[in-house]
Amino acid sequence: MSHTVRSRETKRCSDCHVSEANDNNAWMAQLLTLGTGFVNFVGRHAWVALGEHGLAAVEVSHWREPQAVIGSFLERLAYPQGYAEHQARDRVLTTSHQHHASGAVQDLQLRGEYLFAAMGHAGMRVFDVANIDNKDFSERIVTAPVSPLGQDLHIPSRDAAAVALPTTMPVAPWRTPLPENLEQPMHPIYHYALIADREEGLILVNVDTLTNAEPRDNFLERALLFNPDGVLDGAQALRIAGTWVLVGCDRGLVVLDLDVPLAPRVLAVIEELEDVRDIEVQFRYAFVADRKGLAVVDITEPEMPRVAARLDNLGSLQGLYVARTYAYLAAGSRGLVIVDIEQPTAPRVDRVWNADGRLRDTRDVVIGSTGVSLFAYLADGKNGLAVAQLTSPETVAGYLGFSPRPAPELIATYATGGEAVALSRGLDRDRAVDESGHQVSVFGRIGARPFTLEEMRRLYLRDHDVYRVRDDLAAPAREEPRP
Repeated sequence: MSHTVRSRETKRCSDCHVSEANDNNAWMAQLLTLGTGFVNFVGRHAWVALGEHGLAAVEVSHWREPQAVIGSFLERLAYPQGYAEHQARDRVLTTSHQHHASGAVQDLQLRGEYLFAAMGHAGMRVFDVANIDNKDFSERIVTAPVSPLGQDLHIPSRDAAAVALPTTMPVAPWRTPLPENLEQPMHPIYHYALIADREEGLILVNVDTLTNAEPRDNFLERALLFNPDGVLDGAQALRIAGTWVLVGCDRGLVVLDLDVPLAPRVLAVIEELEDVRDIEVQFRYAFVADRKGLAVVDITEPEMPRVAARLDNLGSLQGLYVARTYAYLAAGSRGLVIVDIEQPTAPRVDRVWNADGRLRDTRDVVIGSTGVSLFAYLADGKNGLAVAQLTSPETVAGYLGFSPRPAPELIATYATGGEAVALSRGLDRDRAVDESGHQVSVFGRIGARPFTLEEMRRLYLRDHDVYRVRDDLAAPAREEPRP
């Protein structure tokens, strides 16, 4: 039955359960507070991996409030002079802080005051970026403020390709929950950063030292190396979904269980996926960019994954980002391919956009919201960084809706000092629980908490079968048997 408030219907069946058309996957992700990737906050700087040239923090927004993205609709209203000057420069950004790392930076992720970087044969390093906006510091990106005798945030490895964190939000998993707040303890996986190494497999690193406020404890060490029988050889893509970890490697897509982080288990291997480049997860599905195109993998029960749909011949895909009902694919010479995934098992190309030929080498894409607009930040290889405004009150009629159709407009570019190959994901702003049902954020009301995994599954699983609903109250729920 529909939920009612004062005898007025306010919710439909498909607001809380999988719809018969299977077109509410993104809505279910939001309902369960898993995060949708749509309202993530990129902030003042876009963090760009530059391969052999290190990394860069490119200023993409104003410092003052409102923190308008340069070249955007909001900047034109709030800072008309700055907007006019930006247009006069042919929409070219002016400021970047570059750091030459000891290796080829291939992947990176910002969390709080620290930037995690996978640097190929130089392993993984964590950079201190707390003073990126402090004009009193000559070196705003710091490898170490003291000698290696006092600090070492470097993890040697043979060929680090990717680095991932269980959340992009700063967390303190070692903190003792307050019983008077009825808090749930954080899962042990939040103690770790994960590294995908092409030669060594999966590496776990305890990173509590970055948040424990202990000045004598400034060293990182390997906590675990995992690659039984070479199953993770060639690991180059990595995504954490709660205690489940998806790795793209030579064998295809490998699903791991890290419920006990230092005793991982291999749950499944999907060998039909070849040369996996990037992975995103939204509720019941993983979206995978591989050699052929885009694959949609049903991970309703991660130990029994299956390829549910494919969309191929999209170009040379490199990066992938999912924001509510759209997947954004970095497609090399084709630019940005936007795929409608409202029905994950029936993906379709919505549009292919290359900014009238200006995007020619697109390697990665990150989506973020600022003000009332949605933006795409694009690592465009040899052309550097590009920023596209996807929605605004002027260009998209339903810009305040749940998932408005994007209308990309190039609003800013920056020629980085090296090929732009990857970008840091923004701060998760609508994620309170992970895919395995472990609380990430403390709610503002005593005792308030998200659902556990078992409670979530009551909304869509019956004896391992997905059941779907119709908003016609007379229609019974239809069960969808798992293959």
